[in-house]
Amino acid sequence: MDLFSLGEDMGGGRLLADRMRPVNLDEYIGQELIIGRGKLLRRAIEADQVSSILLYGPPGCGKTTLAHIISHHTKAEFVRLNAVEASVKDVREVIERAQTNKSLYGSKTILFLDEVHRFNSSRQDALLPAVEKGTIIFIGATTENPFHYVNGALLSRSTLFQLESLTSEHSLIAMRRALADKDKGLGFMDLRVDEEALMHIASMANGDIRRALNALELAALTTAPLSDGSVHITLEVAEESIRRPIVKADESTQYDVLSAFHKSIRGSSDAALFWFLYAVEKLGMDPMTFIRRLIAASSEDIGLANPQAMVQAVSALDAYRNNGWPEARLNIVQAILFAVESPKSNAVVTAISRAMASIEEIKSAEVPLHLRDTHYKGASVLGHAGYQYPHDFPGHYVKQDYLPKAISRRVFYQATEQGNESKIRHNQGLRREP
Repeated sequence: MDLFSLGEDMGGGRLLADRMRPVNLDEYIGQELIIGRGKLLRRAIEADQVSSILLYGPPGCGKTTLAHIISHHTKAEFVRLNAVEASVKDVREVIERAQTNKSLYGSKTILFLDEVHRFNSSRQDALLPAVEKGTIIFIGATTENPFHYVNGALLSRSTLFQLESLTSEHSLIAMRRALADKDKGLGFMDLRVDEEALMHIASMANGDIRRALNALELAALTTAPLSDGSVHITLEVAEESIRRPIVKADESTQYDVLSAFHKSIRGSSDAALFWFLYAVEKLGMDPMTFIRRLIAASSEDIGLANPQAMVQAVSALDAYRNNGWPEARLNIVQAILFAVESPKSNAVVTAISRAMASIEEIKSAEVPLHLRDTHYKGASVLGHAGYQYPHDFPGHYVKQDYLPKAISRRVFYQATEQGNESKIRHNQGLRREP
């Protein structure tokens, strides 16, 4: 008996979501792109040929359920550890037992490590030799971006499967199954569940089947029976059983939202406004994080095409420091909208890249003699002369070399035709004419 099978009797006090967990692929809900008929992972499970894999996705999307199904389909010894509780000693004991089983009986061992992101680097390193040698088949599940939390070596030796968030439709399927199932579900009860109650639970569960089933069970078990012995779950009952969706706001999610905000600055006022307010009001992120990104974007994506974008962004920073939240919300949103609606240019970024490339190329630079300091006696003796003061010439400009001789003709900043830069580009053209 594997560890998933322990306590599968109805008297074990197990929650509905646990009792209704699918034991085969036909019962599995969602993730058709990776577990649908003919797909690689499905074929591997059906043939009992699963190799080391990583399952990555949001809570309640079916990662642990897939491992549960594998445990029922494999002839290998299946061991489950939770990274929150497991130690290196626990892992080594599994590996030692796996080595014994492989050498004496030729049998395989599958180690399922739930919440693998909670294993620090050293504990993950303890797994690596056994995975490399094939002593164990590793299955990891994580809600966090594996590229941030899983060692590169372990990640490279595992096939990554990304599970998508489930929908309210998936939750409805799971709840209706539970209502009909007399053995593991709630079918033994005389339940009348209003459709609007099911819809509310599905909506509030936000794609988390486990949460939807637990809310349905709570509603069923805490609602007083009617005179005929039946239990009627209304919308009001459902609303008491499940509250507003819990939004996942881990570090990876915050980085993703911040990325979405910055990218939206380049193309959509509506999206930039949405991601900013969603992050602050829903995820509880610090508005300062977005103001800093806005200031950076004012140079990175707008620059001299509209220099006022930087002024607006810094003013929003001052407003937030002086007035706090939510008083400064108007000022910050104004700066965001100003930035999005400004003409765009990445000429500042391009200029930096070109200049840095030239610095790397020439290694060291000699300052031209006519640009060197002359504020001391003897400068002329050293040849520090010949500088032409631009304000003495028409248009306050005179053509002369300002760069080191080796790169004297390089162009780093090339203004675009966007906004204010079109005027700069015209002036650049005049200065660069022979």
